[in-house]
Amino acid sequence: MDTADKIRVLNDCARHTFRNCRVMLTVGVQQLGCLPKVLDAVRSFNNFDESNDPYGEHDFGSLRMNDQTVFWKFDYYDVNLQIASPDATDPAVTTRVLTIMLAEEY
Repeated sequence: MDTADKIRVLNDCARHTFRNCRVMLTVGVQQLGCLPKVLDAVRSFNNFDESNDPYGEHDFGSLRMNDQTVFWKFDYYDVNLQIASPDATDPAVTTRVLTIMLAEEY
């Protein structure tokens, strides 16, 4: 399995379960009034193609909710959340952060 495949598997697992990652919700998303629907839409997102997933890592998505565009994205930090992870394929040295935000908050 190559690096992109390993990252994709870890990202999909974290996104589908919200385990082994930190989930950050922006104020705009919290104020939409449909948080359970937003979280379900992020969990079930599967509309990946060359335009939104050029590296095959499933690290970004965009969806519509209540006439708003919602983005979600992964970032990879070291375990202390101080710097970028030295190896996003290694959960022992990586804290995945899934941020869910309104497009206008990006």
